[in-house]
Amino acid sequence: MMMKRDYVLNEMTWHRIRDAHFEVAVLPWGATESHNLHLPYGTDTLESTHIAAEAARIATEGEASVVVLPTIPIGANAQQLDIPLTLNLNPSTQAAVLRDIVVSLAASGVNKLLVLNGHGGNEFKPMIRELQVDTALFLCTANWYQSVDFDLYFDEPGDHAGEMETSLMLHLEPTLVLPLELAGDGKAHPFRVTALRESWAWAPRAWTKVTDDTGIGNPVRATAAKGKSYFEAVSAKIAAFLVELSATPLEEMYSVP
Repeated sequence: MMMKRDYVLNEMTWHRIRDAHFEVAVLPWGATESHNLHLPYGTDTLESTHIAAEAARIATEGEASVVVLPTIPIGANAQQLDIPLTLNLNPSTQAAVLRDIVVSLAASGVNKLLVLNGHGGNEFKPMIRELQVDTALFLCTANWYQSVDFDLYFDEPGDHAGEMETSLMLHLEPTLVLPLELAGDGKAHPFRVTALRESWAWAPRAWTKVTDDTGIGNPVRATAAKGKSYFEAVSAKIAAFLVELSATPLEEMYSVP
């Protein structure tokens, strides 16, 4: 039987919420897209949901005032629409969704919002820059996959459905992962243009031209044990951020301790 999680909005009742105040809301944001041949389309969403909940659990034990909102399961995926059942929200649509959520949170007395991103195609910084001038909420975003050093946990992390994501899913949702012998090798076809290949210039990648199996990175060395260690490290790192964010008054956000 799962323990009651009174920091996860989807699992809470009005009896709990009516007299509660939450200083920080966490909005996990994922995607619905193919992840090589062995991982489910909801990989980014599932990972983000688990990490947000675990970070909130740890932060709550550290006396943070945190609530985890329902995960947004659709990301910016315009370059993958030639892959069946990829679901896309254009950035302008994401910005409108985010604005409506911020208005809802402001009406509920929440003071801070963390958009916890789990999909590389999502880019919330420009949205937050525009939205921040119209709200008293403190807005911030973090990519959980950039919070700790991959190299401490994986031999070849990969960019998409590689060792890192496969290990995470083997730990978090093992019944949804197909046997690794069915997976492609995740070989990528980089840009021919030097500046784009070196990543100091940027262009969106046409996914089916970049990869043959929709993965980037070989998952062959993935294990549940690696995923567990990485999950715990990422969750702890984000939890520490939530504790500090919750404890810091808005008027002291820029003061030196």
